[in-house]
Amino acid sequence: MGNRLTKIYTRTGDAGETGTADGSRIAKDDLLMQAIGDVDELNSQLAVVACHAPDNYVSFIKIIQNTLFDIGGQLAMSGMEDAPVMLVKKDVGQLEQALDELNRALPVLKEFILPGGGLAASHCHVARAICRRAERSLVSLNRQRTLHADMQAYMNRLSDYLFVLARSLSREGGNSEVFWEHDIDKR
Repeated sequence: MGNRLTKIYTRTGDAGETGTADGSRIAKDDLLMQAIGDVDELNSQLAVVACHAPDNYVSFIKIIQNTLFDIGGQLAMSGMEDAPVMLVKKDVGQLEQALDELNRALPVLKEFILPGGGLAASHCHVARAICRRAERSLVSLNRQRTLHADMQAYMNRLSDYLFVLARSLSREGGNSEVFWEHDIDKR
């Protein structure tokens, strides 16, 4: 880290604007800041998942967290012409490989499932929902400024991975998945 923060508050955002990596100022509710915030929220929720997940899942969750930090950095530099590409196709491939590996160990899904299945799985379902929101933010932002294509692919794959991870966490925790019950008589 090149510059150390000696003072956390700056008061420069009190009027509803924030600084970007290129030095410009934008509104805190700009689509760029919304996308960065959604990715940050997802990263924070994954920290909660890691706290409740068995150790064998934590190292890959940490890899995802680092990749999400890279995505946030790349978003922050998206207006800069010489911005480095921090997310590459191999990151998407690594996620697909991990997803396929987890999914192979699970029974075929024949019904819709509801969020639940134990504490770790439930937190993972929250992460999946936040991931979908972050993905929607990236789609909206991409209409304003062209984003690196692998960014949207990674987020799309990540939500699938988190769904499968939630199922795996439920099983490994000895919990049952919560299946959606369609009961016309209840209506």
